[in-house]
Amino acid sequence: MAVALIVAAGSGERLGGSVPKAFIPCGGRPLVAWSIDAFRAVEAINRIVVAVPSGWTAETGGEAEALEGCVVCEGGAERSLSVRAALAAAGELDPSQAVLVHDAARPFVQPELIERLVAAVAPGTGCEVAIAATPVTDTIKVADEDGNVLSTPSRDTLRAVQTPQAFTNRALAQALDQGEDVLSAATDDAALAEALGLAVQLVDSPSENFKVTTQNDLDLAELILGRRAKAIVSR
Repeated sequence: MAVALIVAAGSGERLGGSVPKAFIPCGGRPLVAWSIDAFRAVEAINRIVVAVPSGWTAETGGEAEALEGCVVCEGGAERSLSVRAALAAAGELDPSQAVLVHDAARPFVQPELIERLVAAVAPGTGCEVAIAATPVTDTIKVADEDGNVLSTPSRDTLRAVQTPQAFTNRALAQALDQGEDVLSAATDDAALAEALGLAVQLVDSPSENFKVTTQNDLDLAELILGRRAKAIVSR
């Protein structure tokens, strides 16, 4: 069985909301609720841990309902510190047990992607880290600090990294067993594993699994999830 760690400890300052980003209403529900639903739909997931901002408590019925059945813990000041807190809150796990890390700000994750990531790090595969990623469609330029182009890498070799990211418990614990300065600088847990020499496998993911970061992202998510909510009600 596998465990999901959902990082929902961000403040959402860039969205200007009065509640943490993961709990901003979107499609009639807190943003994080959509990710939780996707993990609940996967039979292999038997525990969901949600890292929330320090000192935060659910203030509405919708927030409490979204977290029902989940283990809730306080996150840290930086993303990987929240992941470490969530892993500790997950309780005792086998070294080879699959642990998936997901950003609450990616509400479009689908159960099928979660299942493929769990399978990628299953015992016997020889893989301990697998991450969702999508091909880059824009041309990318490498530039110096003055804005001068240094090179143009081939798009064939480039991938935009997403979440979920799947690890064996052993691999994730090893990646997170570093100083707070290292964890605070990390934007991607797989990069911590890479730096330790662990191989990372890419699992194809749709570009629709985007992260809500700006107001434009939130507006688009509201449109898509609002339609989805209406479809669910009409069934």
